[in-house]
Amino acid sequence: MIRPVPFLGASAHRMTCGKRNVLRRAVGLFLLILFSGCAALTNPVANGIPVRLVPPELLAEARDPKETIPLAWLRRPPVTEYRLAAGDVLGVHIDGVLGDRDTLPPVTIPEASGLPPAVGVPIAVREDGSLPLPTVPSIPVAGKTIQEAEAAIIDAYTVQRKLVNLENERILVSLIRPRTERILVIRQDNPGASLQADNSMGLTGGFRGLSSMSTTSTTQFQGTGTVVDLPAYENDVLTALTRTGGLPGAGAQNEVVIQRAGATTTQPNGSTEMTRGESIRIPLRISPGAPAPFQPEDIVLKTGDIIFVEARLAEVYYTAGLLPAREMSLPRDIDITAVEAIVRAGGPVVNGGLHSNNISGQIVAKGIGHPSPSLLSILRQSPDGRQVNIRIDLYRALQDPRENILIQPGDVLILQETSGEAFSRYFSNVLTLNIVSELFSRGSAAGTAEAAFPGN
Repeated sequence: MIRPVPFLGASAHRMTCGKRNVLRRAVGLFLLILFSGCAALTNPVANGIPVRLVPPELLAEARDPKETIPLAWLRRPPVTEYRLAAGDVLGVHIDGVLGDRDTLPPVTIPEASGLPPAVGVPIAVREDGSLPLPTVPSIPVAGKTIQEAEAAIIDAYTVQRKLVNLENERILVSLIRPRTERILVIRQDNPGASLQADNSMGLTGGFRGLSSMSTTSTTQFQGTGTVVDLPAYENDVLTALTRTGGLPGAGAQNEVVIQRAGATTTQPNGSTEMTRGESIRIPLRISPGAPAPFQPEDIVLKTGDIIFVEARLAEVYYTAGLLPAREMSLPRDIDITAVEAIVRAGGPVVNGGLHSNNISGQIVAKGIGHPSPSLLSILRQSPDGRQVNIRIDLYRALQDPRENILIQPGDVLILQETSGEAFSRYFSNVLTLNIVSELFSRGSAAGTAEAAFPGN
């Protein structure tokens, strides 16, 4: 049995044609977006390694857990008794031998702080540790205190030679100038220099109101060299740094290098050859609870030692894509995560249609707003020199610290939209929806919608 086909009529025909036109427009809109160079669809860095699959060797080493070492490790412990050695200058007064009985002995104010006024003729302790005095053999004083040296001089003049009568004559010994160690301090951090940033901000808004900004951070260094004479028992690293500007600043490495000259040998042909000296590195930051990474004798300085404070080259990361194109400095002792790096660069993080630039007086964008871009690609150099693309979902990174990895020097951060976010932004731009509601006792509402499609 053949059933008759119902006649659709003109209205049904127009409805079918309307659906076809809508379909054609949708397909044309998709092709327009596809071939117009939309970065969300043609993004060459979107196919990176998910951050949860990145091997540990590609992750940055944390800096925050480290702390400054106890500064007491950098100085010699205080001593209660001063022991004499070569280079010390003593003041010696002996009535009738070194000074007149009828006149007051000469008084000298020591250059070193903390020493009382010295009395007598200045006499230096020889390299062999002996003290030369008139009419008696040289007296060994190395390793003795001032009181023990005075007792040895009294014994030489009253017992061994009987040249002085202590009942009416005086023998006085005091310290005029302690021995010193001459140290050369070379610093590249120029204490007091500051990090300067040259910022230029455009007045025109960019993606979601972001201003176009370029930042170049430069650190100005000026090397300094200082010759420091450190008194005995104060010849340590902390005293040398204190006298030349303090601990290394933010523009320096977190370590102090002590270079000690090697020995000089004479070759059979008469030429001299210097052996390679010793180099001791003193790190200034270590993990909490870690033992001292150097020996106590390492911080004791000797004449000829060189303290070197090396400048730290600027560590930076770069931003691109929907982020302002910048070169951003990384702090020396602070960890920066991926989300923090975007915020530091002035990028959008879950801001919807919010304008970051309020120069025009408009804070919130028109319409229903836009989705925030969430596709972050980090281009990172691997230890073997290869470039690795790490893909991060910002929404997951905001919830899971394991997804919010640390930024390391040289990283390139490229922020893009996902395909869904790009389509959503496009349709929110071409479709403006304004709803005005009037609530009556019946709960009725009235609304208007406007749509502007390309080509209309």
